[in-house]
Amino acid sequence: MFLTLKPVGYEVLARIKATRPQVGLTRAERADNLARAFAVPDHERHQVARRRILLIDDVMTSAATGNACARTSLKAGASAVDLLVFAVVAKA
Repeated sequence: MFLTLKPVGYEVLARIKATRPQVGLTRAERADNLARAFAVPDHERHQVARRRILLIDDVMTSAATGNACARTSLKAGASAVDLLVFAVVAKA
């Protein structure tokens, strides 16, 4: 088995809109809160274009952040986007 290392882009996605805290918001409110909150800066688009992107998030509550980032990546030319999360908040 061979391990292939891929480049990591820490500043490929930029938050361009201040958003209010997500705590207490409904799923729809969370999505609306994050709409157009992220962008891929022009000088970073070459790192996204025609590539499969892996987004990593620590905790997923409603998937609003992952969805917003995935949409932004796809709009910037990514061929596919996957999301890796380490914990999912379950409904009680």
